[in-house]
Amino acid sequence: MRLLLIEDDPRLANRLAVRLASDGMIVEHVPNAEDALKISDFESFAALIVDIGLPGIDGLAFIRKIRATGFAIPILILTARGNWEEKVDGLNSGADDYVVKPVRAEELIARLNALLRRASGQTGERLIADGIELDLQMKVAVMDGASIELTQIEFRLLQLLLLRRGHILSHAEILDQLYPAAKGREPNTIEVNIARLRRKIGKNTIRTVRGLGYRLWR
Repeated sequence: MRLLLIEDDPRLANRLAVRLASDGMIVEHVPNAEDALKISDFESFAALIVDIGLPGIDGLAFIRKIRATGFAIPILILTARGNWEEKVDGLNSGADDYVVKPVRAEELIARLNALLRRASGQTGERLIADGIELDLQMKVAVMDGASIELTQIEFRLLQLLLLRRGHILSHAEILDQLYPAAKGREPNTIEVNIARLRRKIGKNTIRTVRGLGYRLWR
């Protein structure tokens, strides 16, 4: 999944980006809210991670500003203080959850996965739809009760299709969510991985919507 991290501590930002990348997430980083507000395609991010104590426009003011424009995707805040007043301020400003510094990457990933599940209408610990089940923590895939062996990119592609179930995903959206800007951008990358995934979960499970993209169909 493609995430935007807004954090002014470069060492923390780098550590989180590396750890999130190892879990299959694509992380773009900016050090302040002013740079984040210059980004025109917020809708392409699966979630935002926002430090409250940003220089200039602080994290809470930034969240209120983008929520006022109708931006609805999940936002997780990072706070250096664990007092309840700051947590309440963050949630009242439009954040969906929070992690207290020092940040444990495992907790951050667990909370992000929970936010993504809720955003897709699922509340359990796994993504489940029409006989397909993904355990996002253990990276295990099951279909109709049988385990499926998936590569990392196939798992991430199926995760994206499940999270956006019922929606058509364009070629460009899939590229943005699964690959860093400088990697894996060959024109047939998506078609190759869709074909491989179809061989494992059924050729009719992923439908091609001509001229628009792909959707999960079971």
